[in-house]
Amino acid sequence: MSTTADLVLALKKELKAAQMTYADLAQAIGMAESSVKRMLASGDMSLSRVDEICRALRLDFAELSRRVADTQPLLREMTQDQERAVVADKKLLLVAICVLSQWTVEQMTAQYRLSEADCVKYLAQLDRIGIIELRPLNRYRLKLAKTFRWRPHGPVMNYFREHALLDYFAGGFDGAGEGVMLVHGSVSRTLAPAFLERLQRVAQDFAQQHQTDQKLGEKDREGYTLVLAMRSWEFEAFTQLRR
Repeated sequence: MSTTADLVLALKKELKAAQMTYADLAQAIGMAESSVKRMLASGDMSLSRVDEICRALRLDFAELSRRVADTQPLLREMTQDQERAVVADKKLLLVAICVLSQWTVEQMTAQYRLSEADCVKYLAQLDRIGIIELRPLNRYRLKLAKTFRWRPHGPVMNYFREHALLDYFAGGFDGAGEGVMLVHGSVSRTLAPAFLERLQRVAQDFAQQHQTDQKLGEKDREGYTLVLAMRSWEFEAFTQLRR
């Protein structure tokens, strides 16, 4: 959510772009020029004053807030508490996964036993958690970076390991566009990070393609789950046979 300081900084840029002087603004809102300068310099003012300045600049307050929100840093990882809140409710987790795929409320209600009221309730929860910014007409802005990942040992990945990992790998991986590869080898410790970086690029490519293909019709898209992993590991049954 945008802070007042962020809004004031944006207002100063808009003031400059409109070529309006402090004196002009002071006259428009009925304040002394010196007071306006101090107020903008400190970044401390009420939201009603921000709205008043917006009107003087012929700006829509809601639009300014959206612009500021769009410039905020995106999350690459959630906190433990944020993830814990997400997995506390299965339906909330489902909606969280849906918003990661940029689904609309209409798509969620069409695919799952969720009412519009359910979706709005869970979107509001995700807004409070900090995953999205809920906007009018049940639209939202995702506040997660393209490089976002669940915490490796966080609540969501632990939930996946406990409840979904066996189900995922029990699949045949023989459908169109499916596959599973198990490769073992010993490589230089100095080169191992380079392979992990390649895996991260594949994940980013997948995320980018997902964004690009949102303009396609639903009949031309299919839901896939990509799992990439690399670690120093040996099957426990083999470890027990070591000398």
